[in-house]
Amino acid sequence: MIAPLQPGSDDPRLILREEELDGGLELILLAEASLWAAVDAALEAETLGLGRSHWRATFLLRRRPGIGVQDLSKLTSLSKQAASRTLADLRKAGLVERGAGDLDGRRRPATLTPEGVAFEHRTAERLRALLARAYRTGGLDGVAGARRILAALAGPRQGIGAARRQT
Repeated sequence: MIAPLQPGSDDPRLILREEELDGGLELILLAEASLWAAVDAALEAETLGLGRSHWRATFLLRRRPGIGVQDLSKLTSLSKQAASRTLADLRKAGLVERGAGDLDGRRRPATLTPEGVAFEHRTAERLRALLARAYRTGGLDGVAGARRILAALAGPRQGIGAARRQT
């Protein structure tokens, strides 16, 4: 079976068969497992008893300061209750501060404390090392191609919440 071409496709000669797409999905799942193993190892070294959802929230808060429960839920596919609980746990651990909502008390922006930034950085540095190795393997053209592919997979989630930091 041939996957239909999407409008605006860069190369109309690109024909992807089921086996090629399944191979890509398999690699995505294996890459995800590798990344989460690195996160888990970093979290085990922490004494805060926090999990993957907590690190994901701190990473997104560093990249998109001021997001709240609703945006965190949309970005991570956590339920609103789970996103709220995650932010509450981070606040209790002193890693996140919640601001006052501008129009609605339920829409309270969250930002990382200096301790939250340090927590996020300690975990993310392991992932950056894995990604840097992978990018080096792919070469200069591979980095741009990988970013285009990942951005296409992320789709409209990229526009959720406050503007991303480019640092």
